[in-house]
Amino acid sequence: MDATSPGQPLSRAKRVRCCIVGGGPAGMMLGYLLGRAGVDVVVLEKHADFFRDFRGDTVHPSTLQVMDELGLIDGFLKLPHQRLQKMDGMFGGTPVRIADLARLDTKYPFIAFMPQWDFLNFLREAGQRFTSLKVMMSTEATDLIRRGDAIAGVRANTPDGPIDIEADLTIACDGRHSTVRARAGLVVEEIGAPMDVLWFRAARKANETENVFARVEPGKMMITFDRGDYWQCAYVIAKGQFESVKARGLQALLDDIVRMAPILKTGIADVKSWDDVKLLTVAINRLARWTRPGLLCIGDAAHAMSPVGGVGVNLAVQDAVATANLLAAKIRIGCPSEEELDAVRRRREFPVKMTQRMQIVVQNNIISGALASGNQPLKVPLVVRLLTALPWLQGIPARFIALGVRPEHVHSPVVKAM
Repeated sequence: MDATSPGQPLSRAKRVRCCIVGGGPAGMMLGYLLGRAGVDVVVLEKHADFFRDFRGDTVHPSTLQVMDELGLIDGFLKLPHQRLQKMDGMFGGTPVRIADLARLDTKYPFIAFMPQWDFLNFLREAGQRFTSLKVMMSTEATDLIRRGDAIAGVRANTPDGPIDIEADLTIACDGRHSTVRARAGLVVEEIGAPMDVLWFRAARKANETENVFARVEPGKMMITFDRGDYWQCAYVIAKGQFESVKARGLQALLDDIVRMAPILKTGIADVKSWDDVKLLTVAINRLARWTRPGLLCIGDAAHAMSPVGGVGVNLAVQDAVATANLLAAKIRIGCPSEEELDAVRRRREFPVKMTQRMQIVVQNNIISGALASGNQPLKVPLVVRLLTALPWLQGIPARFIALGVRPEHVHSPVVKAM
């Protein structure tokens, strides 16, 4: 159905049971699960493709287990990826081991490093067998459609012009800067973080190997991931200090990096300008209220996570699984009540809060101290010394990082694909 008004561009309309805004891990996983359950669902992704650099690409055992439960794991693990089991580091020149995933009693005791666009494309392609699922690329939600006090869908821009997508239920999966959340007037509680992160790539030669995952020196911290033909690097800086780092000059930064990680000496030539360095402004926040009538927020739209532990993608996937478990059958017949929608928050709020609390502990007790230490020698924190000295303890942080506080399992309904 098309509708026009004087001076306005042609506006089309579409009606679905559920409209998911945002094609990230939460949105694509939820779209797949709802399509699998026979729900008439559309996922809106504002970009033409999923290719964005420096997005979270750590797929943890909890997510691998979900892929296994969906019967997708064999094809998924055929995609190019690297695996990490042991988290080793250098703290002020002292070798430490933080976690060992091999100690976990789980089917997939490793973290898979995989470009997020490969993960999202895999879900989109796998979901094509569900006729009730549609993914609309290059479609950006700009506002909400309201019917009284209830949210009744979204208005969006597409390459073919504006479109109104009316939906019994709208689900915001559009990230930490969620347009839907803002339009709904949901208030974000900012918890704060003492750091920001500079992301960059450095080339890796075939014969270059190193098991060091994290490096901490007085006033500096860096994480490196072996990504096959390149190193993915995260250089941690104090909150709000990016302009000060830039004022010192790019070469000064690169010199610091090579001093911390000599293995990057050759590959650092890939960083030719500040355009090759991406600033991630770290935030920890969450909503007290995840719903309005006809609307639910999940993933980063409901709670932004620190990069500590690399758990953001996996928390988003867990939210999606819980949402489908709780709501898929109800959505098939209409819009769940706000009380029914709020069951998702009641299920997921505890693991979110516990994860954020642990991230804050690490930030305040390890990262802040390291960044503020200046030229003073660093002393390995007691808890890290214990983890290194007593290997059996390494399964505790491994479980927290790999499986989370309350891992979700797929219980949502499934209809025969057509």
